[in-house]
Amino acid sequence: MKKIIISFGLLLILVGCSKTAPVEYALISGKINNLKAKEVTLVKSDKSFEKEIAMESNGVFTDTINAGPGLYELIAGKNRMSIYLNKGNAINLTADAKYFNSSIEVSGKGAETTNYILFKNKKEAALKTKDRAVYKLEEPDFKAKFKEIENALNERLDTTQGITTAFKTLEKRNLNYEYLNELERYAYGYHRQWARKRGYKPSESFLAELEGVDLNNDVDFYFSSAYQEMVKRYYTKKINILHRADTLEYGLRAITIYSTIPNQTIKNDLIFSKAEYDLYQTIDFQEFYRIFIDASTNEENNAVITKIYNDLMRVNKGQPSPKFINYEKHSGGTLSLDDLKGKYIFIDVWATWCGPCIKELPDLQRIEKEYHGKNISFLSISVDDAKDHDKWKEMVVDKKLGGIQIMADKSFKSQFVLDYNIKSIPRFILIDPNGVIISPNAPKPSNPELLNLFKELNI
Repeated sequence: MKKIIISFGLLLILVGCSKTAPVEYALISGKINNLKAKEVTLVKSDKSFEKEIAMESNGVFTDTINAGPGLYELIAGKNRMSIYLNKGNAINLTADAKYFNSSIEVSGKGAETTNYILFKNKKEAALKTKDRAVYKLEEPDFKAKFKEIENALNERLDTTQGITTAFKTLEKRNLNYEYLNELERYAYGYHRQWARKRGYKPSESFLAELEGVDLNNDVDFYFSSAYQEMVKRYYTKKINILHRADTLEYGLRAITIYSTIPNQTIKNDLIFSKAEYDLYQTIDFQEFYRIFIDASTNEENNAVITKIYNDLMRVNKGQPSPKFINYEKHSGGTLSLDDLKGKYIFIDVWATWCGPCIKELPDLQRIEKEYHGKNISFLSISVDDAKDHDKWKEMVVDKKLGGIQIMADKSFKSQFVLDYNIKSIPRFILIDPNGVIISPNAPKPSNPELLNLFKELNI
């Protein structure tokens, strides 16, 4: 009896081993010639997955991807392409980085979907020539052209073997969004620009097909870049309407509108992308942060924005200013921030290549003359790269810039710039005689509020 049991157990093991286990990953491999980068990056469209794949010296790469079915973007240096991956796929691609788009070839199990995408890209690129002639067409002809593209791609989708039903369902919706998005592009600027018709306004019926489009579908949002563009355009219009009705600064207007998005997933995405940049630029960043944190439910995003907020709080009004030591003075020698203690300090962070910075110079010079001899120093810190050192020296002379002119030691990587979280210029900072921050984001010289602030401080 014992022998029978052992034999039966062995049989079960053999049967189990004979079954092919389901493949839970996709295999991607390829070779890209003339690529200087040492890796390619694969990013899933919903941003849930990102991976760098190392390349051999001859441009060969391979890896397994276990992130589920969906659209991915392959980034190879400056080149990008869309790839569709599903469990069990084994896709191989070859290309030459010098003429990437025209050289791509995709083969292997599951390659049909990616080849459909490549076919589609070429067909659309052929329509959108460099002179953008298609946007010069009159409304009926323009509609007919893009409807023809939509129909042709639907037909290709239906007749191509090997494309999953799931992808076809999403792509058919995407083709409609691409058509509708082109109508909006045409109506809201492209026709006016390329046909040079400044007074153009779309006819009442031109955008009728957009009525009733649901802009709260997070699945379509991550699958379709055209759908994303339509969603963002819709909320940008609302931001502009609020701009005309409210005096809130731009960052607060945008975050206020995005916080009202009904779909939480889309809201989390858009509000984070807005906060990641605009929080640095918004004067009332505390109110900005409050709106963001009340609206966002993505814990990872919240942690990122909270860190930015805490960094900004460290250089907020009432905090001791970060310092710099021995920055080069245009007039010779070096300067440290502590050398200016005992007076108010108005700091202009600028660069010779910055158009908005140059635009502020006449007003800055006017205010410097008005406050000459008073209890305030005007300090201009150039964040030009070292290679532009001579350009900085020449511009100070050519434009007869006043105040104290110095150059940061490592451009935007200078510790003083990093401490103040400066991501864009011009940036203006006001510090009191004791080295305490009055405003980490002071009004620019062309803003009358700057002189009002000086008067309040009895400078």
